Amino acid sequence: MHFDQIARKGMVLLGCGKMGSAMLAGWLKQGLPATSVHVLEPAPSDWLRASGVVLNGDLPDAPAVAILAVKPQVMGAALPGLVALGQGGGTLFVSIAAGTSLARLAETLGAEAPIIRAMPNTPAAVGAGISALVGNAQVSEDDMALAEALLSAVGQTVRLQDEEQINAVTALSGSGPAYVFHMIEAMAGAGVAEGLEPDLAMQLARATVIGAGRLAADSVESAEQLRINVTSPKGTTEAALSVLMDDTSGLSPLMRRAIAAARARAQDLAQ
Repeated sequence: MHFDQIARKGMVLLGCGKMGSAMLAGWLKQGLPATSVHVLEPAPSDWLRASGVVLNGDLPDAPAVAILAVKPQVMGAALPGLVALGQGGGTLFVSIAAGTSLARLAETLGAEAPIIRAMPNTPAAVGAGISALVGNAQVSEDDMALAEALLSAVGQTVRLQDEEQINAVTALSGSGPAYVFHMIEAMAGAGVAEGLEPDLAMQLARATVIGAGRLAADSVESAEQLRINVTSPKGTTEAALSVLMDDTSGLSPLMRRAIAAARARAQDLAQ
């Protein structure tokens, strides 16, 4: 891990809400000294107060990394406090704020600042997230490895080829957990319509999605093959899939429209 570098030079965490807290908990669990983390958070939780980090105090002059974890709508007001860290390029900035481009961040932090945009998702709260990363021209391989080490504390990481892809990532994996949660709601609702009690239907739907996800994570087979494995010829699953896999009204065209809508909204927010 690259935590030795952070332990020596320190880290700044700007914002420590749900995502920031999930990441911080992962770092501390992996052995990062709490005293090396400087958190700026106007409404700290009881957990954060008791974590041992340096809370709302003076910042180190040249920390190894500064994580920008505030909401996009307050980024403009919060970021100027870190401008001094961007001078000389000695601090890596990692932003997890949706809709704030590398160019816009560089306008405030300075042209020399190495900046990485990352798009994690909410399963990071249970160590099962996935984060996509892309950096500006000032980011070195060591910078990217440091960011990956930090974000791997809460799940998987992938690198993007260019920043244009991040809107599609936001639409697919960033917003994606909500699609799965809604599918659980829809499955439970369908179960109720078929005569099950609501609590039982919800328990069955949740357990089914959790179990299928775990099976997909642990299996070397593709999602397509896993689907085929469950589908007996002329059986109940095939009957349901004939509806879900309809070329015009099924799940695939619906999901394409949903993700296209999310991507378009991500583009609007980036303007």
